[in-house]
Amino acid sequence: MKVSELAEKIGMTPLNAIYDKDIDGVFISDMVSDIVSGAQAGNLLMTIQMHKNLIATANLVDISAIIFVRAKKPLDDVIALADKAGITLFSSDLDTWKLAIKLHELGIE
Repeated sequence: MKVSELAEKIGMTPLNAIYDKDIDGVFISDMVSDIVSGAQAGNLLMTIQMHKNLIATANLVDISAIIFVRAKKPLDDVIALADKAGITLFSSDLDTWKLAIKLHELGIE
């Protein structure tokens, strides 16, 4: 599935440009060290963390997009860094559990 397809199917709010990468799975974590050691290239990342180090880590791992759950939205400098790295950012009103269920129903695991 592509990032743009996911945005249409789940109805999340894009926070920057949509960089239409393939999504090959999902990784859920709020710890940068977990993302470095466990996420795979092409994963969708779900988190509540909203700092610049998260974007740098996502870029290092080659994350397809980041979803901030519980309606969280990062500051403009974080969004600008994500644009520079070509990483789409979304905000979802759902909590992590409910969003994970929706992703599972779409076949993203």
